[in-house]
Amino acid sequence: MNRLISMLAACCIAATAFGAKMSKSVPKGWSEDFAAAQERAGKEGKLILLAFSGSDWCGWCVKMEKDIYSNKKFLKKAGEDYVLVMIDSPRNKDILSKLAKKQNPELVRKYGIRGYPSTIVVRPDGEEVRRFGGYQGDGVEAFLAQLGDVAAKSRQAKGAAKDASAEKPADSKSAPQK
Repeated sequence: MNRLISMLAACCIAATAFGAKMSKSVPKGWSEDFAAAQERAGKEGKLILLAFSGSDWCGWCVKMEKDIYSNKKFLKKAGEDYVLVMIDSPRNKDILSKLAKKQNPELVRKYGIRGYPSTIVVRPDGEEVRRFGGYQGDGVEAFLAQLGDVAAKSRQAKGAAKDASAEKPADSKSAPQK
């Protein structure tokens, strides 16, 4: 019984600590930790959806978060193929976690973000796959369809690369001799 209580207490403390570390501008269902997302995406065979926002100054970002990013259907369906990561660049830096204050400007520079909102699909290694600029005003269904196409093409490319490597001999010693 003591062990159970200890485990429950540890879970509560971890949940509280996790919640305290998150930026106030990160929507439910999203992460802000890019490195953790890379690790998770690699383990789960997923892509990463990076959403670059200006949550307290960009009207289109607020609309995108309200209409798309916080939509339950979007979160469920996109979460099947993607690890969702919000990279916020607010004017009020006090709403950011310590991690976001350090990481977000670096990611904005790395991916050359010049306008908000911007959405970028990357592989677990950080390589860019596809970029969507601006507000995705055609709605949740249309955006999910586009993201589904990107994920499907990525799986096909991964499968083709796997097939190609399987056809090649491991080294010259294993090749048939004449």
